Amino acid sequence: MTQRLRLKKNADRRLKAGHLWLYSNEIDIAVTPLKGFEAGAQALVEEANGRAIGVAYVNPNSLICARVVSRDPSLRLDRSLLVHRFKQALGLRQRLFDKPFYRLIHGEGDLLPGLVIDRFGDVLVVQLNTLGMDRLRDEIVDALEKVLKPRVIVLRNDSSGRRLEQLEQGVEVVKGEFDGEIELEENGVRFRASAVEGQKTGWFYDHRANRAWLNGLVEGQRVLDVFSYVGGWGVQAAAYGASQVVCVDSSARALEAVAGNAELNGVAERVSTLESDAFEALAALKAAGEQFDIVVLDPPAFIRKRKDIPNGERAYGRLNREAMRLLGRDGLLVSASCSMHLAPERLVDLVRGAARHQDRHAQILFDGRQGPDHPVHPAIPETAYLKALGVRVFRD
Repeated sequence: MTQRLRLKKNADRRLKAGHLWLYSNEIDIAVTPLKGFEAGAQALVEEANGRAIGVAYVNPNSLICARVVSRDPSLRLDRSLLVHRFKQALGLRQRLFDKPFYRLIHGEGDLLPGLVIDRFGDVLVVQLNTLGMDRLRDEIVDALEKVLKPRVIVLRNDSSGRRLEQLEQGVEVVKGEFDGEIELEENGVRFRASAVEGQKTGWFYDHRANRAWLNGLVEGQRVLDVFSYVGGWGVQAAAYGASQVVCVDSSARALEAVAGNAELNGVAERVSTLESDAFEALAALKAAGEQFDIVVLDPPAFIRKRKDIPNGERAYGRLNREAMRLLGRDGLLVSASCSMHLAPERLVDLVRGAARHQDRHAQILFDGRQGPDHPVHPAIPETAYLKALGVRVFRD
């Protein structure tokens, strides 16, 4: 590797504090012009005095123009280092879980920025979200083959991150025969989903611990699961003894999967579905005089960029207000957000505001985050994105 990426004076502080990202305004372009780099290539990162402090892959066309892949200037992110990182990540998951259903690689949290891998037994679903990772596609597949020898490897290259990096979109099975259906178990409940047509990799492991908390409180309760997708919350609630569950989603295909997953767990008679926009469904249920003991709100990210914060916060506030109107006198609300740009204290504030709007009291019983197979990088706040509040909502 001959190319060097020189930082401006004092621009190495975040890197030395542990961060993995470099922004284009931190580069000394007089010494190392960004336009001189091939997009996706790896380069030595240097302090202003020329001392090498790591290796990064570079995308001169992105605001985050480089992502660090090694602190050791003598290493490169190649098949050998990938095998090492995959083994490190696998060792952690095997300590955490007794069955092979988890996020195996969580990007920066596992020191592999731009790479996400979810494991469903002998099926691996891979997202190459950056140009630097896309260029390493063959090495990644080879390294996974060496470490895990999976039956199937699927590349879900249709993420919003790839669009930002101007990469082609598509889904490709690069190993094995595959009909698209994944099977998994979470908190003792079985699920099927589509790794080809479903959201993200087909499943969201990040709420596992939050669902486990709720599962202990659902027996005999009437539960509404809003933005249900394939029933992660709702079907688990039924399996743990909820008397009735209504799953709401705008996708007919997702609700077909809810019905199938309810059948799979022997709880079909207690799970019903409603195909609708979430806000319209909440209004219609209220108009019909429906009440629930528990309402789960697990919406998609309403705030994708900083500029979306005002509108997104209004949407979260309205959603929580409408949900609380469906709770009985002493109900439980699970209010979640996967928006990285929504601060945890703002979600608390929005829930508080929603309760006061209904002239009710709120008690926060549970403050959940993403599971440990989605490790947070302590220097990168953006890796701590998931929030889930368990809130008792009651009247005097």
